Amino acid sequence: MAKKKTKFHFVNEIAESLPKIATVSRSGEVKFKRSDVRQLLENTFLSAAKAASGGERAKFPVIGTLVRREVKARKAAMGKNPFTGEPMQIKARAASKKPRWSFPKTLKETFANKKNW
Repeated sequence: MAKKKTKFHFVNEIAESLPKIATVSRSGEVKFKRSDVRQLLENTFLSAAKAASGGERAKFPVIGTLVRREVKARKAAMGKNPFTGEPMQIKARAASKKPRWSFPKTLKETFANKKNW
């Protein structure tokens, strides 16, 4: 039976993993070890990177989205050095897939607002 491909959700992944690392004290307080929380976050970011490399869009609340970008191949050509004007050889480049990070509009506006500097 084929595994159903679901969309990656950062918050859902954290919410599913948090109860697994939680411990309850005798007084009823829920506690988390700092090292366990750190490991949980690292594993979640790694799984997001794997999902993005597989072609999914990995969204992180407030900070942005990670997605795979297709870079087209380029043929070798002759060009001109913009500084000296002499001819130069431009190397060929194979097609590849690279990560692309996009920030949400609200974060861009926060950085653009001078009162936050």
